[in-house]
Amino acid sequence: MTETVGVVGLGVMGSAMAANLVAAGHTVAGYDIDPRRRSQAADAGIRIEDSPGAVGATSEIVIFSLPTLPALADVSSQVAAQAGEGLLCLETGTFPLAGKTAARDVLAASGIELMDAPLSGTGLQATDGDLVVFASGSREGFDRAGAVFRAIGRSSHYLGEFGNGSRMKYIANLLVVVHSLVAAEAHVLGAAAGVDPATVQRLAEDSTGSSRMLEIRGPMMVIDDYPVAGRLEILLKDAEIIKDFARSAGAPTPLLDAALEVYRQANAAGMGGFDAAVLCRYLEAEAGLER
Repeated sequence: MTETVGVVGLGVMGSAMAANLVAAGHTVAGYDIDPRRRSQAADAGIRIEDSPGAVGATSEIVIFSLPTLPALADVSSQVAAQAGEGLLCLETGTFPLAGKTAARDVLAASGIELMDAPLSGTGLQATDGDLVVFASGSREGFDRAGAVFRAIGRSSHYLGEFGNGSRMKYIANLLVVVHSLVAAEAHVLGAAAGVDPATVQRLAEDSTGSSRMLEIRGPMMVIDDYPVAGRLEILLKDAEIIKDFARSAGAPTPLLDAALEVYRQANAAGMGGFDAAVLCRYLEAEAGLER
């Protein structure tokens, strides 16, 4: 177990991981640009530092849980300028590989290793420690981060050279994007046919057509309640990245292409801040259905 683990970015995912690290017995240092998030994290037993660089300087391992590529570039520069040689950083977001590689190179110039370690799971799964880690980089870094991975998730997988973690995340999230929309379509068809939503959920889960997204997001669709744990706007951002990656790899993505249009429309309709299960509400509105 490391003495101190840092978390830079204390949003839905970062704060959940930080809390689970505290529960696992780690000392956790954290930072977020939002004062409200810093205050909430402090109340949860996280030692708040005044900058990402300070988190790096006082930690052995640092998790990056950041919303954008500019944020990753800024945090990497600050950590590289202030942290000591030998620090291990874990980049857990879904970004284009070029941006992650640029951050890796900035940190490497200061003797700091960055692992590409995106996460599979929603904010609710992060709270439950039910994430899956797709880790890539050095084997030594993966082994060193083992206790951290066990604290934040149910499994971690070493995928070899830097970037393979993101490649696997693109594949996994293609399924998430499509399956979330299909779950919404199934519930809207049930509503249009006059079948009780709870019955649709229970029997669909028990059928051969079930999926993890139906199990996770279907219950939200049943009660028409969509928390911010896995925001549609974030999944849309991921889907755009996946589409670009698939195009560069020469892989056709007809279902992703069709799903993207619906995600864009739902986001434009003001639903981006809700969990992606809100696709059900969007399709119901399109069909003229009322709860």
